[in-house]
Amino acid sequence: SASEIVSGALQDDRRAVIVGEKTFGKGSVQVVVPVGKEEGVKLTVARYYLPSGRTIQNKGVTPDILVFPGKVTRENNDTLSIKEKDLKKHLEAELQKIDKTGKEKKKTSSEENNTTASKEKKSLITDQQINDDLQLKTAVDVLKALILTSERK
Repeated sequence: SASEIVSGALQDDRRAVIVGEKTFGKGSVQVVVPVGKEEGVKLTVARYYLPSGRTIQNKGVTPDILVFPGKVTRENNDTLSIKEKDLKKHLEAELQKIDKTGKEKKKTSSEENNTTASKEKKSLITDQQINDDLQLKTAVDVLKALILTSERK
C-alpha cells in the first residue's frame, strides 16, 4: 500500500522514525485482465522496492519503535500524572483572580466548559484523542523527544 511504501522509503533514507506495528506487506501492483464477459485473470504486473532495494511484499515494514494498538485508560494515566494541586494542603497560587469586593472569583462550570470547547475547536485533533490512542500518543511523545534533543545540539 502507499503508506507502506512511503514509511519504508522514509525509514531507508533515515528521514523518519517509524512508530507502530509491522505493516501488512502488500508491495505489488495487480491488474485484472478480462477473459470473456464475466471472467478475468488477476496478474501481478509490478513490485514496489524501497530505496535500499528491499521489497515489502510479504514482509512489510518493521517499525523502529514497536507499539501495539491500545487505549490509554484513565485509571492507568492518573497514577502517572499527579500534580501538586491534587495533594492535600497544597500551596495556592500567589496571584489569584479576585472580584471587585476583594473576594476570590471562581469560574462557573459553563465558563470552564466554554474555555475547553474553544481550545478544542482550534486544534484539528484534541489532547483527549491523542491520549486515547496509544500509538498516536507514543508517536507524539517521540516527536517531542526528537525536538528536545535537536535543540540541545
